[in-house]
Amino acid sequence: MLDPILLRTFLTLAETLSFTQAAGRLGISQPTVSQHVRKLETAVSRTLLVRDTRGVALTDNGDAMAGFARTILAAHGQADAYFSGQANRGRLRFGAADDLAITQLPRILRDFRRLHPHINLELTVNQSGPLLRRLKAGQLDLVFIKQTAGQPAEGTRVASDQMVWMAQDGIALEPNEPVPLIAYQAPSISRQMAIDALEAVGRTWRITCNTRDVNGVLAAVRAGIGVAVFPHSLIPADLVKVSQRLVLPDLPAVDYVLMANPAAGRGPVDALTNAILSRGVIRAV
Repeated sequence: MLDPILLRTFLTLAETLSFTQAAGRLGISQPTVSQHVRKLETAVSRTLLVRDTRGVALTDNGDAMAGFARTILAAHGQADAYFSGQANRGRLRFGAADDLAITQLPRILRDFRRLHPHINLELTVNQSGPLLRRLKAGQLDLVFIKQTAGQPAEGTRVASDQMVWMAQDGIALEPNEPVPLIAYQAPSISRQMAIDALEAVGRTWRITCNTRDVNGVLAAVRAGIGVAVFPHSLIPADLVKVSQRLVLPDLPAVDYVLMANPAAGRGPVDALTNAILSRGVIRAV
């Protein structure tokens, strides 16, 4: 049984990579932070971090422990709220980018509704751009969207992913022919990435499928009518990355971020944010 106090100290240190900042955030002394980390390392018989003249770094076991700590502490918080009668209540208008439907997100939302039955969860699925506009207009409380990596952080970054060209394994392209492009309807991050990358290297292109949702993209790719720009970690098992084989241009990375409406009720927003952060959501199911 891992002590939640030790886990909270370690997770704070993992996030700050500074004993001084961790101690200040927790309101304890630096020696106490060090003591908590040593006790946790003793409990699991693993080295969780290393210190040198450049600072603090997590080991591979430390990275794993940070993930476990988030999950355990989130579960503790949910249990405390449930059994203390202080369960979150209210309305939560949540927007999620379309391609996140093929990740662990639906399962997380199902578990969230079971653990927080008094929160009225309203789900909107759309492209990242429209969701962000609705958030800024006050029509949504929390959104989980993609944005080009490296943009100024407006929310909480959950993960990063590389965008790649995806197709059927056997597809072939003629070098001098336009690239057959399967894309979301504009405006779309992946659509614009594809067009910008192709035009930057002088490749012509034609849209062979315009679709509104991820199932349309996947169906068209499986039908072999073109290639699509897609997050690398979300490529289904029956489709492949074809960037190098078809000599297609490199694409940018994206960040998956959670952005909240400052006017929204913090209880429901924080509860769902913690549920998503504590689970490895960015991978295909």
